[in-house]
Amino acid sequence: MTLIEKVLHLAPVIPVVVIEDPAHAVPLARALVAGGLPVIEVTLRTGAALEAVRRIADEVPDAVIGTGTVRRPADLDASAEAGARFAVSPGYSPDLVAAARGHAVGWLPGAATASEAMTLAEQGFAFQKFFPAEAAGGVALLRSLHGPLPEIRFCATGGIGLHNAADYLATPNVACVGGSWITPAKLLQAGDWAAVETLARQAAGLPRAD
Repeated sequence: MTLIEKVLHLAPVIPVVVIEDPAHAVPLARALVAGGLPVIEVTLRTGAALEAVRRIADEVPDAVIGTGTVRRPADLDASAEAGARFAVSPGYSPDLVAAARGHAVGWLPGAATASEAMTLAEQGFAFQKFFPAEAAGGVALLRSLHGPLPEIRFCATGGIGLHNAADYLATPNVACVGGSWITPAKLLQAGDWAAVETLARQAAGLPRAD
C-alpha cells in the first residue's frame, strides 16, 4: 500500500485549510485531530502556509500533514523541507510527474477528465484528486468513470460540503473527499477551536463506500 493510499483511507474527509496566521496552525490541527480528522491539507496560497506546516509537523504528532495547491517541483521540495507527508495538486504537468517519482512526499495529482485520469494511471498514479469536482461533472461523472477505469480511486474536491459529501462518499471510486467547510475563515479568525472540532467530528462520522 502506497503512502497516498494509506493517507486517503485514514478518514472520509480531508480538511482543506487556508492559514493566514501561523499561530493558528497548532490549535487548529489539534482540534481537527480531536474531531477524528488526522489528515490535514494546508494550501500553499498564503505566505504563512509553509511555516504552518512546519509547526504542525513539529508539535502535533498525531496529524498527517500535507500541502495543497502544489504547482511545481519546487513546491514538492519546500513541502518536504517543512515536514509535509503528502502534497496535492489541482492538476499535473510533465515536470511534476517526473519530480514526484521517488520523492520524499507522496503526491496526489489532479484530474478532471477520463483522458487525464488515464494518463496519470499510465504514469503509476492510480490515486488522484478529482478537481474541480462539482464543476467538472460531480458524482455523475465519477460514476461514469468507474466502469471503464475501475482501478482509479479519487479524492473529490471542489464545491463539496456537508450537503453533498455523503453522495460523493457513496460512490465506489471515491476514497475520500476534501473540503474547506470544516475550517471556515471566521472560526479561525475567532480562534473557535471547539467549533472546528465539532465540525470535524460531524465530518468524520460520514459513511463511505469502501
